[in-house]
Amino acid sequence: MINQVVKLVAPRRMELFFKEESIDDECVVVRPKYLSICAADQRYYTGNRAKEVLDKKLPLALIHEAVGEVLFDKKGEFKSGDRVVMIPNTPLENDNIIKENYLRSSKFRSSSSDGFLQNLVLMRRDRIIKIGDIDFEISALLEPISVCVNAIEEFLKSAHERRDVIGVWGCGSIGYLTTLLLKKYLPESKIIIFGTNEEKMNYFSFADEQLMTNSVPENLKVDHAFECVGGPKSEIAIKQIIDHINPQGTISLLGVSENPISIETRMVLEKGIKLIGDSRSGYDDFYKAVEFMQDKKMQDYVENIVVDVVEVNSINDIYKAFDSDLNNNFKTVMKWEL
Repeated sequence: MINQVVKLVAPRRMELFFKEESIDDECVVVRPKYLSICAADQRYYTGNRAKEVLDKKLPLALIHEAVGEVLFDKKGEFKSGDRVVMIPNTPLENDNIIKENYLRSSKFRSSSSDGFLQNLVLMRRDRIIKIGDIDFEISALLEPISVCVNAIEEFLKSAHERRDVIGVWGCGSIGYLTTLLLKKYLPESKIIIFGTNEEKMNYFSFADEQLMTNSVPENLKVDHAFECVGGPKSEIAIKQIIDHINPQGTISLLGVSENPISIETRMVLEKGIKLIGDSRSGYDDFYKAVEFMQDKKMQDYVENIVVDVVEVNSINDIYKAFDSDLNNNFKTVMKWEL
């Protein structure tokens, strides 16, 4: 089978490649339908990665957030037309202790292997999950939802059970989805969103309280916190969390920073704070994300952060989508027609 793959060959420049692929019994052929742009994709597209990283990884097909339709399954376990979410993490080994998304040997699409900017994708059958009737546009966000599921599941295993007040720092897409899911997991807890953009904060109607980070009361305390800021500003956010978290609270770190940031370890030790690093997700997290998204109210909330849907019929349309995303408060989705 000859497949068409669109790869980033240099910042802001993509080219079409042709690739010969073999279909075996464990492969399911999927046609991508809707793809969502992540900040990690943007860092490659705009060249905001170290030159040595770009030199090593390019050319590379971007996008790891995608849903599609099954075209062919030799075993017949999936039927033609089945709507599925595609899991970008591909584990190459099993480990009874380490989750698949943390195994150093795992491949991740749009990072250590080609992403979903392809005409067809050959997926291992354990890397796709049926999504039923969830709207395609919003189901493209199942990957970031699964990332938040992973973070909350790890938090529930590690954090002490006093969970009266939980703070979420960061009013972007991950902060939004984390806050939304925390209200599902812990409906009795008070969930406070801390952010810097008043316009974006208005979207968090489901949070129990919204606070701008420049006007947090000095005496306000949280039992636990989620950092969803990332970048250089995550240092400021983590410092504020440490100031306001109660002793022996847990801080879940989801924000990605390209460069090292400073953390006040003296206060981490003094308060007995627990730090958890959260990254990516695996099959079980996707399965739970699909279950959560069967709830129509959840779908409505997720739909609120799909800011733009760009139909892609050419590489120029991909550029248009990425450039639009740079100016959006939340998520840009591509309807894949290439």
